[in-house]
Amino acid sequence: MKSHLPKIGAILWKDILYELRTKDIIVSVAVFVLLVLVIFSFAFDPRAETVRSLAPGIVWVAFSFAGVLGLNRSFVLEKEKGCLDGLLLCPVPREVIFLGKMLGSFVFMVLVELLTLPIFSVLFNISLFVPSFLLIALLATLGFVAVGSIFSAVAVNTKSREIMLPLLFFPIVVPVIIAAVSASGSILQNAPFGELRTWFQVLAAFDVIFLVVSSLTFEYAVEE
Repeated sequence: MKSHLPKIGAILWKDILYELRTKDIIVSVAVFVLLVLVIFSFAFDPRAETVRSLAPGIVWVAFSFAGVLGLNRSFVLEKEKGCLDGLLLCPVPREVIFLGKMLGSFVFMVLVELLTLPIFSVLFNISLFVPSFLLIALLATLGFVAVGSIFSAVAVNTKSREIMLPLLFFPIVVPVIIAAVSASGSILQNAPFGELRTWFQVLAAFDVIFLVVSSLTFEYAVEE
């Protein structure tokens, strides 16, 4: 796998350069997240105890739906520009293409999350810039894009891809969302690390399993 790292980096760098030129994914996803947070900020009682109990659900609803939007656009852009066929013709294993695309989605989603957290802090008067939450967010995001990238590759070849991706994706990624919301709630309640250990283990196990499974099945997912 070490010999393939430059190829994975090249695919990742291609996606980053394209995004820097077009701002297609980051802008659309960031606007969506901002809209969700503003709506929730007006929908609930702003008292501290109310916000603290609802905050985990709010932030992960925003992240989850924004992530689906970003994942969908990632492979749609490749398909529309004819780049996906070019990638598949490259003399590299299919898992290399998967890892490059997945890391691109991971980078974009993390950037959106980092942009979201200050806005969340202003609107809800709660700071989530704590190490334990950031680690939970990274683990959850990795599992999210590992599953989402494989289903995005499947959905891009269907006529109703905007509907197909959520239908395929959310039933599988439910453990990640539950673990992320539960862990975030415990963090906001200042729970000891022992209470968080189980959720860290769930997320880490999910990431490892689906990184392996998704990379091995990507070859079949991109076949039309």
